[in-house]
Amino acid sequence: MSRPLRLVIFDVDGTLVDSQGDIVAAMTAAFAAVDAPVPSRSEVLSIVGLSLDVAMTFLAPTRSAGDHLRMVEAYKDAYMALRAEAGVAQSSPLYPGALDTLRQLHAEPEVLLGVATGKSKRGLDKLIAGHGLEGLFVTQQVADFHPSKPHPSMIHQAMADAGVEPEATVMIGDTSFDMDMAAAAGVTGIGVKWGYHSADKLVAATHLVDDYAALPTLLEQIWSIPA
Repeated sequence: MSRPLRLVIFDVDGTLVDSQGDIVAAMTAAFAAVDAPVPSRSEVLSIVGLSLDVAMTFLAPTRSAGDHLRMVEAYKDAYMALRAEAGVAQSSPLYPGALDTLRQLHAEPEVLLGVATGKSKRGLDKLIAGHGLEGLFVTQQVADFHPSKPHPSMIHQAMADAGVEPEATVMIGDTSFDMDMAAAAGVTGIGVKWGYHSADKLVAATHLVDDYAALPTLLEQIWSIPA
């Protein structure tokens, strides 16, 4: 008798890849485009995971809507230029153990993998191609088509794509936005400790993990899958 389908959704920046250098550099270019003071590194990293339009309103609340639009476009242009110059593997390296864990989970016939990210489709496509991750994710939810996290729209669509119910779905991420999104969607939230928000910010997480090596065992425990 086959086991029921399970869905494991991953955030990208701060969870699968460490892109903080390019994020900070691109945000610096975005603020320069409107001649505004650049926020600190910690302030920039605090909004990773939000859609860019929402992130700009958080970081520059007194600027006009027109400025926010210019900042978004400047950020996108700078980010893509940085990635083109350095290459995906250099500018956004996978965290240790990420690739092995993805492949291990993908090899399980009842486990489906997905992505829910504040990135654009263009950005996610380039990252997947750059790391050779094609074919791993059955559902890819990006900022182009959804409200910003922590709205649960991305998870709802991922579950619909995969045909998996909330009780068989987990969301893995590094920020409070990811964990709040998981809670809003009624799925299990697994917070990772290596990302851009400290563990004390992940209050909505059901579980926390220290590294990728711990993830498969935790999933077995959550779903009572025999080792």
